[in-house]
Amino acid sequence: MAAQHESSQSRLIAVNDFAWQELMPGVQARNLWVDEKTNRRALMTRITPGLQMPTHKHVGDELVYLIEGTLSDEFGTITAGNMGYRPDGCVHSVSSSTGATAIAIITGGVEPATERGDAPPSQVFALSGLEWAEARPGIRLKSVWEDQAAGRRAVLARFEPGSVLPLHRHNGDELIFVIEGENEDESGPVPTGNMSYRPNGCTHTVTSKNGATALNFVWGGAEMIE
Repeated sequence: MAAQHESSQSRLIAVNDFAWQELMPGVQARNLWVDEKTNRRALMTRITPGLQMPTHKHVGDELVYLIEGTLSDEFGTITAGNMGYRPDGCVHSVSSSTGATAIAIITGGVEPATERGDAPPSQVFALSGLEWAEARPGIRLKSVWEDQAAGRRAVLARFEPGSVLPLHRHNGDELIFVIEGENEDESGPVPTGNMSYRPNGCTHTVTSKNGATALNFVWGGAEMIE
C-alpha cells in the first residue's frame, strides 16, 4: 500500500499501477493511498453483481463515489456519478444487483454487527441536484459534504478549458479524483480516472488546457499566494 510522502510536492496516483486484491468473496480493491498516522485510506473497490455483504458497523467514517453500477443499503441506493456517506457508528448491509466500481475515502475501519439500534444512517448525495457556484473565473464548485468541526469536506470542481487556479498553499492535505478531462500542476498532468495527492504545505498552480471535472476530498484549506 502506498505510503504518504514527506515531500510537499503533489504526486500522481496512477490507479492502473495498483493490483486488484481480494478483500472478501465478490469484493476486490486497489489500495491507492494511506496515512497510517491518521488511519485514512483511499481505495478503488470492485464488487461483483448480486453481492450481499454482511451487516457491519463503521468505526470511523467513509465517503464513497460511484464510478459505475449501483450500491444499496437499508437507507437508499447510490447510482453511478453520485456519492454516499457512512458516518462513524453507521450499521448497515451493502448489496449490489448490478455490480459496482467505486472510490472510497475511509477513516478507521469496520467490524461485524448484528443490530442497528440507534446507529446513525448512511446518506446518499445526488450530485446532479446540487448547484454550481463560481469560485474563480472558469472554475465552478459543488459543495457535496462537510464536517465543519473537523475541517473536512468533499467538493466537485469543474475547470473550464484554459482555466487556471493561481499559486496557492495547502494548509492540510487533499486527494482528488479526476472524473473527466485532465488537470495539471508543476508535478505533471492528472488524467481521467486517476488521483492526485496534495500534502500539507503543497504549493502549486493548477491548470486545465481542455477542461476537467474532479472530486476533491479536502482536510483543512488553502491560501492564495500573491
